[in-house]
Amino acid sequence: MSVGSLEQAVADLVSEFGGNHDSDYVTHMITTALGLGTDSTSTLDLKIASSALKEMREAFAMFDPYADRKKVTIFGSARTKKDDPLYLHTQNVAAELAAQGWMVVTGAGPGIMEAGMVGAGRDQSIGVSIRLPFEASANPIIAGDGKFVEMRYFFTRKLMLMKDSQAFICMPGGFGTLDETFELLTLMQTGRGAIAPTVLLDLPGDHFWRTMDEFVRAQLLPRGLISASDLSLYRVCETTSSAVQEIVDFYKVFHSIRFVGKSLIIRMQRQISGADLEALNADFGHLCKQGKFEFCEATPQEIQNNDNLDKARLRFDFVRNDLGGLRDVINRINQAG
Repeated sequence: MSVGSLEQAVADLVSEFGGNHDSDYVTHMITTALGLGTDSTSTLDLKIASSALKEMREAFAMFDPYADRKKVTIFGSARTKKDDPLYLHTQNVAAELAAQGWMVVTGAGPGIMEAGMVGAGRDQSIGVSIRLPFEASANPIIAGDGKFVEMRYFFTRKLMLMKDSQAFICMPGGFGTLDETFELLTLMQTGRGAIAPTVLLDLPGDHFWRTMDEFVRAQLLPRGLISASDLSLYRVCETTSSAVQEIVDFYKVFHSIRFVGKSLIIRMQRQISGADLEALNADFGHLCKQGKFEFCEATPQEIQNNDNLDKARLRFDFVRNDLGGLRDVINRINQAG
């Protein structure tokens, strides 16, 4: 079959079975899959690609009905026992957030994950478990619920634990929890993930995360391995009230961001004053590649997508290499009078 014939066959297939939106992406996925088949791709690699796409489709469909709900992901150890004070600490912070309308997303396992779901309750819990030979599929809080999906691969699971949440709480844990925490911070630091309030929650007087923060400040920062502004990407807390306040305050004025061309659009719950705008330019003008922070209307792209058209907006040409600085900008916006 010629290239032209293949393109037409794929186009016809998508037209008939591919739905009525974003057909270009569906076409691209089919073409890529066919390319894997004609390449010298090993059976194992084909299995990985096929399984990953299949389970992502299932997870996307599971999350879709809750797209408009606020969600907080809680990371933490599966080994934490019910009589461990960390279990109750997690349960309490989840309950406080659920009382304010947040859904709680966890890995659906035992320990900290179960504690988060106990605190939020089954109706406000979403579970994304990993299929392991030595762990049960899901804890009893979420097992059998429609808001639960089981995944084969850690990388697809982490995607689903991070992609749809607007806040994150990291409880103490082992290798897996540290991996999730540092990947989350890396995604925000590099701009591959949206800036979101990220709380590293210790027990009062038990400095698990405080010790990590001291290591970061003593080893990574002096060596130039991170920037000073990167420290703004997370906050270490000890009380559930301070953790909840960190999350709630992040959305006090700030709503969301979107890149449109060269511009970064900051959407806000309300417009800030001209004096606040002047202060942003005075203190954070170095984050502008050119020009300055300025008020703006919704862009044509946002209008086309009906993307938060009721929100006030700021626009600037972001340098894109200082996401910690962007977090500082958001903090300043939230302090606006």
